[in-house]
Amino acid sequence: MPQDYFGEQVAARYDDAQGEMFQAAAIDPVVDFLADLAGDGAALELGIGTGRIALPLAQRGIRVHGIDLSEAMIARLRAKPGGEEIGVTIGDFATTRVVGTFSLAYLVFNTIMNLTTQDLQVACFQNVAAHLEPRGCFVIEVELPDLQRLPFGETIRPFHVSETRLGFDEYDVVNQGLVSHHYRAVDGKFEKWSIPFRYVWPSELDLMARLAGMTLHERWSGWQREPFTSESTKHVAVWQKR
Repeated sequence: MPQDYFGEQVAARYDDAQGEMFQAAAIDPVVDFLADLAGDGAALELGIGTGRIALPLAQRGIRVHGIDLSEAMIARLRAKPGGEEIGVTIGDFATTRVVGTFSLAYLVFNTIMNLTTQDLQVACFQNVAAHLEPRGCFVIEVELPDLQRLPFGETIRPFHVSETRLGFDEYDVVNQGLVSHHYRAVDGKFEKWSIPFRYVWPSELDLMARLAGMTLHERWSGWQREPFTSESTKHVAVWQKR
């Protein structure tokens, strides 16, 4: 079983740490996008976490099942209104199988990067394909590597700096590795935790999908279908099972 980096320390403050991501302005476009693709079918969320997307999607009448490695995160989901009604399987979403098929599977907020090797990311696409109905869709939201803003020879780039919170990404360019270091002020001192990721390029994801029997259906720079350009900092991609 892979290491769980989202244990009690992270889960206890997760909903607060990503504050803007829990606002309606950030959530509603995601739910609209996913609900449209799910149609009358069921949805599978990989890395369901505390239910930021799963709960409002379920409120739209869509049956949602989740896979997640962190029991601490799932405990927060269960404590929320409607959380007990969502099916969850504890496990590594790259390989864990659940009963049934789905018209939609999705991985949001950079969660594909939690799989820290190319082999695991490839396995994830294959696992999703095994769960999807014919013509079912797989959606990923992920940031693009910030390498253009990384001076040559440097490996550290800040992503959040304030009086109460600091965040720095440490790049391993050779291995497409990325460790996010988080520092948060608690009771007059800074708590620290670090989480490893593997950044991935759009073309690389397209090839993973192709190997799993899926083809690119659409790609945007945001949930409201903003055009994807050379200046985009993230992308929302949809692949469809052949």
